[in-house]
Amino acid sequence: MVTSMSRPLLEISNLNAYYGKSHVLQGVDLRVNSGELVVVVGRNGMGKTTLLRSVLGLPPVWRKGAIVFNGQETVKKLTHETAAMGIGYVPQGRLLFPSLTVDEHLQFAYRNKKKNSQWTPDAVYELFPELKQRARVSGARLSGGEQQMLAIGRALVTNPILLMMDEPSEGLSGLVTQRVEQTCRHLISQGMTILLVEQNLEVAQALAHRAYVFYNGRVAYEASGDIFRKDRETVGNYLGI
Repeated sequence: MVTSMSRPLLEISNLNAYYGKSHVLQGVDLRVNSGELVVVVGRNGMGKTTLLRSVLGLPPVWRKGAIVFNGQETVKKLTHETAAMGIGYVPQGRLLFPSLTVDEHLQFAYRNKKKNSQWTPDAVYELFPELKQRARVSGARLSGGEQQMLAIGRALVTNPILLMMDEPSEGLSGLVTQRVEQTCRHLISQGMTILLVEQNLEVAQALAHRAYVFYNGRVAYEASGDIFRKDRETVGNYLGI
């Protein structure tokens, strides 16, 4: 992991984000260093998903402030331009294409089709053997856990340097949630950097190198992973638990 003196991979400063006239994010500052897993938690409607959509500039969100990714300002870039810089996105709800099979999802998203690409469809099948067995099945016919694996795999084959994941444990059984957690640990061990929005506090606390708690579109709390795990009362108050 890089030191605090190193330049962050993602640095967000005074970010304000809107849907029409609705002011969702209000002056957000956040950073993600290379090799870190940074978690963002908060109650529903606090701006967590909007944060990820703002990083990519996904319509209909519009934003002002500074978003610097890998040394380049991205606020004025189009979504596909920012994604091509090396950001993979696992959206809430997976958003798979019913008309595409598992393999078609991976082949369609596959970038960097070179011999030295770390993440190929075959590498995803090695990570998630269940998907290889279902390669010719429509994404819509997979179980919830398999759909989440496919959504993660689809992001990985873009060969990102930052992986953003929005509520990857949502709606999953305890065993499948553990699998998602193990996958995150594996990816970090392989050098991936992850920005994780997660409603499951146990998962967030287990994985966090650093943590942010959002409240009413602002960063209400920031801490190292160790403090985040110990400071249950403060975090619980913000989350209403």
